[in-house]
Amino acid sequence: MAKWGEGDPRWIVEERADATNVNNWHWTEKNATPWSRDKLKELLTGLIIENEEFCCKIKEITKIEGEATANNRKAKLIFFYEWVVNGDWEGTLKNGENKTVYKGKFDIPNLSEEHDAKDVDVNISMTNENKQPKMKEFMYRQGTQKIRDQLAKYIILLKEEFSQGLILPTKDSSSNLKNLASTQGNIQAPKSTEKSASTKSNQEINGSTKIPTKKLSISEDFKCRVNELYDVFTNIEMVRAFARSSNIIYEPEKGGKFSLFDSNVSGNFVELIPNKKIVMNWRNKRWVEEHYSVVTIEFNEKEDYTLLTLNQSGIPQNFFENTEEGWKNYYFNSIKQAFGFGSRIM
Repeated sequence: MAKWGEGDPRWIVEERADATNVNNWHWTEKNATPWSRDKLKELLTGLIIENEEFCCKIKEITKIEGEATANNRKAKLIFFYEWVVNGDWEGTLKNGENKTVYKGKFDIPNLSEEHDAKDVDVNISMTNENKQPKMKEFMYRQGTQKIRDQLAKYIILLKEEFSQGLILPTKDSSSNLKNLASTQGNIQAPKSTEKSASTKSNQEINGSTKIPTKKLSISEDFKCRVNELYDVFTNIEMVRAFARSSNIIYEPEKGGKFSLFDSNVSGNFVELIPNKKIVMNWRNKRWVEEHYSVVTIEFNEKEDYTLLTLNQSGIPQNFFENTEEGWKNYYFNSIKQAFGFGSRIM
């Protein structure tokens, strides 16, 4: 999972002459599923595995199930793929008068970004293995390695060939981020297409400078009890789990500080009412210095789910859409994935 801010292109603003995907800061996703199916078939079908004794070949790919996507976050490419691949192979003896064609199957149950190609499981079976056990052993040792080599090629091609065009050139990719931050007030952010409620206001910074701000309102269902969801936001071990990092500061008490996602998000707790409400002063480090928004999270248990309602006031207008998508991707979706709160309570 990408780190909030570092791995998310929406947190940095930079001008582009064509105003298209400014500094690659939008989440850009490209569906790699059809391309991947074709590429895996191309790489595996007809693959020869041989030595001085045996000649084996992948005859046919009988099943490819899964999906793949390529994503651009802050000009960094992130790939998600998960595949189950099944196929048939056949082999013959190179020497002697035995011209029997021996047949077998293979399956790959766990080709995903969570595993290096060298660690992917490849299961080999043989229809008539009792007649030629050495051939099965050869396919188990040499065939598995050859198949893994092809899977490694697929991963390389996915990252280098398929992803071309995902990262757009910036006006000045070597610009200092501090200079960018100093000019962000003059840059208009894209209009949000989400239906979350928002209002505009001007908020004073250090008693003088005013910046345009907006208010965000989001509601999200979680398939868990209210105490379980409240614990996610107040138990440091659970926060580490959904933030995917042990290097955090989290003091869930009035006046306590927090710092998450490599310090890209920080602030302090204002009020905590168990299983009811959490109020925080909250900021992103790319905002104007010393500027904080106020986040109020309320929990309401329903019959078979808990409703979370988030209201956040004081979001710099240029970062409104970024902040909204950040809550959804790095908090809500991550919590559901980490704890299974996207499934209905049984």
